[in-house]
Amino acid sequence: MSPTAAPAPSVRTPSEPAPAPRGRRAHSRRRHGAGAWAVAFAFLTVMAFATVPAPLYVIYQARDGFPTFTTTVVFAAYGVGVVVSLFLAGHLSDVHGRRPLVLASVAIELVAAVLFLVWNDVAGLVVARLVTGLGVGLVTATATAHLAELRVRATGSSDAARGASVVAGAVNLGGLSLGALVGGALAEFVGQPLVVPYVVIVVALVVAFVAVLAAPETVDRSEQPVPYRPQRIAAPEGQAGAFWAAGVAAFAALAVQGLFTSVAPTFLGTTFHVTDRLAAGATTFGVFAASALSQIVFARLSQQRQIRLGLVLLVGGLVVLAGAAVFLQVAGFIGGGVVAGAGVGLLFRAAIARAGSLVGPEQRGGVLAATFLVAYAGLTVPVVAVGAALLVLPTLPVLLGYVVFVVVLALVAGTRLASRAG
Repeated sequence: MSPTAAPAPSVRTPSEPAPAPRGRRAHSRRRHGAGAWAVAFAFLTVMAFATVPAPLYVIYQARDGFPTFTTTVVFAAYGVGVVVSLFLAGHLSDVHGRRPLVLASVAIELVAAVLFLVWNDVAGLVVARLVTGLGVGLVTATATAHLAELRVRATGSSDAARGASVVAGAVNLGGLSLGALVGGALAEFVGQPLVVPYVVIVVALVVAFVAVLAAPETVDRSEQPVPYRPQRIAAPEGQAGAFWAAGVAAFAALAVQGLFTSVAPTFLGTTFHVTDRLAAGATTFGVFAASALSQIVFARLSQQRQIRLGLVLLVGGLVVLAGAAVFLQVAGFIGGGVVAGAGVGLLFRAAIARAGSLVGPEQRGGVLAATFLVAYAGLTVPVVAVGAALLVLPTLPVLLGYVVFVVVLALVAGTRLASRAG
């Protein structure tokens, strides 16, 4: 009898469940399911920390007497941190694993929270926000990919990746909404408004770090050293049109969010004379909560319909917001922002999902990092431009110009994205 040839070694992509004996399969699935919850909590906490200072800027500004432009510089430092982190390390989870980078992100945010507590003059705020951005840039693409892979392994079905993308988008924007509300509420009702919010975040980050330690890894690391290179902002081969349509649509979506996490409290104070810290936080919360909720409510729509509905809501909401600013209707300003936020959620999720679908799991972290890199430029560049314009122009013309810019950009990019979506 001739000898039987040895079977060829199998190649397992990061999103495929590892073969396991039946007796261990149920335990493995439960472990991956619990890991998904742990990563989602860490992702939520990191993103919440990003907006905790938003309703506190007016307190810093009143205490130190700096102009609105300084507020935009402090906020821009966060955006710069995100972009630098995405450029240098956002793709490294494809090589070194998802869990180490999620843990590194949480650790960086702990450093940032301590900086807010011990160094809270203007220079300290800039440094702390820069460090915050570094942690956020590290976690966005990594946690998005990690959640999808954990859910696939927990369920044994590749279809779970779509549901995980909904969860990742909702956690991303939901965390941003929660942070603003928590920061505003603690600042309004608890003593030491520039201390207590950061202490609460420190506790949450420590819990998140411990939880992620138990989460399974989903990437098989190469045994051979992989040369380091920064993230390339390049489309996958043959997918340039789809990649850039997704990136610019995400840029436009986050440009709306940037307005409400940086200078919206100033607009409320100067135009509508609303100086309540909880109101400032609740306004930002409403915009981001609508972004997260719309992704869940309309998750069953096709990607093309989500984009089109998102454009209608985003453009309609911004038109209402601009009209309310002209006619001094604070309810219309906030309501328009919430409606626009719902549109942002749909457009942003569709853009990220489209970008992630362009490649296989082995390249997904890098492509998502590149897309987030383009998107977070929308959170930074337009806001700095607004801050600079406010040095020489009244508030209302600056706001209206910002709205026109975002509307045109969203319509152009969103229309192109919808034409390429299924």
